[in-house]
Amino acid sequence: MSDPQEQENLRLSRAEAEAELPGLVARVEAANAAYHRLDAPEISDADYDALKRRLAAIEANFPDLKRPDSPTAQVGAAPAEGFGKVSHAVRMLSLENGFSEEDIADFVERMRSYLGLAAEVPLACTAEPKIDGLSLSLRYENGRLVQAATRGDGAVGENVTENARTIADIPHRLTGAPELLEVRGEVYMSHADFAALNARQTERGEKTFANPRNAAAGSLRQLDARITAARPLKFFAYAWGALSEPLSDTQFGAIARLKALGFQTNPLTLLCADLPAMLAHYRAIEAQRATLGYDIDGVVYKANDLALQARLGFRATTPRWALAHKFPAELAWTRLEKIEIQVGRTGALSPVARLAPVTVGGVVVSNATLHNEDYIAGRSSKGAEIRAGKDIREGDWVQVYRAGDVIPKVADVDLARRDPAAQPYDFPNLCPECGSEAIREEGDAVRRCTGGLICPAQAVEKLKHFVSRAAFDIEGLGAKQVEAFYKDGWIREPAEIFTLQARFGAGLQQLKNREGWGDKSAQNLFEAIEEKRKIPLAKLIFALGIRHVGESSAALLATHYLSWARFAEAMRAARPGTPEWEELLSIDGVGETLAASVTAAFHEGPEYEAIQRLVAHLIIEDAVLPASESPVSGLTVVFTGTLERMTRAEAKARAEALGAKVAGSVSAKTDILVAGPGAGSKAKKAADLGVKVLDEEAWLALTGLA
Repeated sequence: MSDPQEQENLRLSRAEAEAELPGLVARVEAANAAYHRLDAPEISDADYDALKRRLAAIEANFPDLKRPDSPTAQVGAAPAEGFGKVSHAVRMLSLENGFSEEDIADFVERMRSYLGLAAEVPLACTAEPKIDGLSLSLRYENGRLVQAATRGDGAVGENVTENARTIADIPHRLTGAPELLEVRGEVYMSHADFAALNARQTERGEKTFANPRNAAAGSLRQLDARITAARPLKFFAYAWGALSEPLSDTQFGAIARLKALGFQTNPLTLLCADLPAMLAHYRAIEAQRATLGYDIDGVVYKANDLALQARLGFRATTPRWALAHKFPAELAWTRLEKIEIQVGRTGALSPVARLAPVTVGGVVVSNATLHNEDYIAGRSSKGAEIRAGKDIREGDWVQVYRAGDVIPKVADVDLARRDPAAQPYDFPNLCPECGSEAIREEGDAVRRCTGGLICPAQAVEKLKHFVSRAAFDIEGLGAKQVEAFYKDGWIREPAEIFTLQARFGAGLQQLKNREGWGDKSAQNLFEAIEEKRKIPLAKLIFALGIRHVGESSAALLATHYLSWARFAEAMRAARPGTPEWEELLSIDGVGETLAASVTAAFHEGPEYEAIQRLVAHLIIEDAVLPASESPVSGLTVVFTGTLERMTRAEAKARAEALGAKVAGSVSAKTDILVAGPGAGSKAKKAADLGVKVLDEEAWLALTGLA
């Protein structure tokens, strides 16, 4: 029997329907926004349902009056402009890559070495297809999906909760799950669905997608959840983040638990007892690759025992207990039209091949790296021949390859097709950007511009690095904006980013009159800059763009010196032979090359003056050591001799996890020397300095690791 309200609608004239429809749509949209976006419903569920039923009935009676964006076709409500940020409780890290069987054997051996496992001790690993899609983290509380976030930079992702709710493979509620469960996996699109989507796009005269991964990523990151809902996305679960209780004691068992909870898991996941079994499954998956119906770009191996995973832990950006075994590189031949030189933030002159566009592994490639002048000449940096000594010249036909997301490279040259008039490439000894001398220091594989901050290419690249995701990550100030602002003379160094509003904020005229900018976008940029005045010490050190200082070394420096004041003071004073220099070198992981580079940035001169101008605008957060309640938190520890219960690498990683600072040499600042059998000069020096010396058992008892 039909609803009485619907019967009443049947008596509406077209004119009455046209008059009522706009107001009705506005009321439903307002109710949607209040409920879904603001979490502050203004009308009861019954009243909302009645409004929506009336709207649907009018649209059914007069289909031509239905608006394309009608709320009756809406999933929830379109979010506010952009996506909210989500901080991951457990970082979403990337994976180390391997490309050969030797790489995989090295991976297994590194785990054994780190753990101190003899060859006869079993070390089982899981092996599963590496889905070529978009990583997603799903947070469930008391069995209810409350949040979905993209990986982002690993620490902070985008809130795509409403979009994720539209994916059929993602359960909204779980039965029997831990109180808190973060499920991680990959959003992807099948080949058949991708082809159908592109066919629909073509019919509508809309842009088609290059590949299923791009289609999946673009579909998940729509501001309008209705668009996501109309896209055929799928989801495989393969990992987890924060947990209130363990899923299992093994990787394989945890995946089985996720499947039992209702998630799709990959049926090709296999438990492998040893290296031969891992490689055999890799070959089996590779043989099925073309018939799977979805894209994969390799096989992921993970240590199966979760207790061993915990012991192995993480590097700065990758876990020690997992590796992606990528499929072989895809190859194609094309013409190298020109060799161009790009200048990086450290002054490196990097040759780039400009190619006649060619499809390699489903991606159109028009550029490839040529590494350095030795590579072009057909030799390694040590003088050995590569490519049988064949050099690379403009106009050559070259073989291009790429593996996964690796930058395309030139593998070979077809000499039979070389133009007899082609000349060897003459690598420049002057910077193409500023004309300064470009020199190659002994032992360095690359030639570098000596222009420093007077070189516009170096200045721009340093600015791009400064605003990159792992550094300041300023919303709305990406590489293109940096280039434009530098060209216009608005931003010449990092400090000027933080004076931009003072210089242009009053009327906003200069900024808002630029193409693509208005009052709101300009104000959003100023607010984003203001938010980033407060920055963690490690991120600031990395953002400075000092040569040899990456994310992991920046973290090492931050956790050792703890505050900007102490770090800057030490770098200013550090010279070979000084106590500050010896302290810097004592940090485990800091060598003379890194030490020379970072201290040089703090010597008197333009670079140091630019750093001083920058920090005057910032609030720099001190580094916080983990496990502050640990008895060794904040202490400097040195390991020497042979450890019997764990390897030196594991001991170091576990000490750092407890908040200790691990040094490589004994000094007056050392708090504890852990000495195993065979301890030599370090033990003597510790005794001379009055440093506390513990054997391995006493160390384990002190830290509770026994």
